[in-house]
Amino acid sequence: MLLSLAQWLQELSPQFGFLRVFQYLTFRAVMAAMTALIVGLTAGPFVIRRLAALKIGQPIREYAMQSHLSKGGTPTMGGVLILFAIALSTLMWFDLSNRFVWIVLIVTLGFGAIGWVDDWRKVVHKDPEGMRSREKYFWQSVIGLVAAFYLVFSISESSNTRVLQLFYEWVASGFSVDLPPQAGLMVPFFKEISYPLGVFGFVIMTYLVIVGSSNAVNLTDGLDGLAIMPVVMVGSALGIFAYVMGNAVFAKYLLLPFIPGAGELLIFCAAMAGSGLAFLWFNTHPAQVFMGDVGALALGGALGTIAVIVRQEVVLAIMGGIFVVEALSVMAQVSYFKYTRKRFGQGRRLLEMAPLHHHFEKKGWKETQVVVRFWIITMLLCLVGLSTLKLR
Repeated sequence: MLLSLAQWLQELSPQFGFLRVFQYLTFRAVMAAMTALIVGLTAGPFVIRRLAALKIGQPIREYAMQSHLSKGGTPTMGGVLILFAIALSTLMWFDLSNRFVWIVLIVTLGFGAIGWVDDWRKVVHKDPEGMRSREKYFWQSVIGLVAAFYLVFSISESSNTRVLQLFYEWVASGFSVDLPPQAGLMVPFFKEISYPLGVFGFVIMTYLVIVGSSNAVNLTDGLDGLAIMPVVMVGSALGIFAYVMGNAVFAKYLLLPFIPGAGELLIFCAAMAGSGLAFLWFNTHPAQVFMGDVGALALGGALGTIAVIVRQEVVLAIMGGIFVVEALSVMAQVSYFKYTRKRFGQGRRLLEMAPLHHHFEKKGWKETQVVVRFWIITMLLCLVGLSTLKLR
């Protein structure tokens, strides 16, 4: 919005030439991060008071850790603060004509709406389980598939008109249009290696990445500050990938596919980092507020969508290794329990408790130890992911 205003003022009079600074992506990214941070810190106390006044407190499940029982009643749904800061900051500083930022915003707010309904049922209807899994996955699938079908035709195009034309060509050809190389699955650490996926392969992979990352972040959000800092780090790293792949010179030098318009995603990533740090101010142990599903589902969906656009699905799995392991720990625990119950008549557990962070708590780690150590691991994994920019 401010970019359009600056361009209009420059055309109006030469004395506004200093506003050319708004054309620099890096400047707008810094300002987006600062805006989101200030908005989050300023609005945080008000949001927490309102949530407490509405008695929107976190319900604690009966089988939860004993040390977590004292957290019952802590305001939840604080993710609305994150989403508000992200949306406001992004709309202020990004190029309104950029289709990639719009699709990421739509996915983020869509998943946030699903999380909001889930949280609302938990706190208003006093149901600790919230929205049932089938219903949640249905709406996640709807948003994920719509985004996937749009992205499969927009990765290599520069306008929505061309996206529609490519879609019509795909339908008219009997669903057999060949996609350009940049729509393939990129393999990190190797030069110019990508596996062609085809339209349906791309859609399936994109769906799995978006929905999978959304639920993985949601499962990780179980301790004070545990999920938000890895989101900030992984999101910031993806912003670097977006900046590089949206620049023809950098992309060519680093042997990466050039994706026109992807660089503008740096604005969204910066806003996500700023709002995340602001939320961490209130979410650090002992937490004054929890983000709830409204924040966790939305942020995970955003990370997955950005990774697909910049063709870094594998790198997302590396940098977000904590999210991946947390999700796999739940899947393994449930699967093994069902298998042993069927075979031996009594279910057995692989871990003391799932997700993984609770297993370490059961082993004697303090909550802050688990959180900070997971942060350190994520920082290391992000550095490994960023090394794929050059190590080929």
